[in-house]
Amino acid sequence: MDVIYGLIPFVLAFGFIAVVAFIWMAKKGQFDDLDGVANRILFDDDEEPTNAAMKARDAARRKAGAQKGEEESADDDGNEAGGKA
Repeated sequence: MDVIYGLIPFVLAFGFIAVVAFIWMAKKGQFDDLDGVANRILFDDDEEPTNAAMKARDAARRKAGAQKGEEESADDDGNEAGGKA
């Protein structure tokens, strides 16, 4: 029974904090446009990617491919994963 005396103020404080947080988020506009974000994925971007962005993406892909090739060649040496030659 003594636990209830500790839990009641804790639950009331937690509920008060939750209500204050909800009011704060509502005033800041967190709930203004719920459908816009959900539908944004369905539409294409109007802008084409820039040349610099495409070059950076291609460089990252080449680097990832080179690292993957190095890992595969290291595994093809005939050694087991933890064994020594």
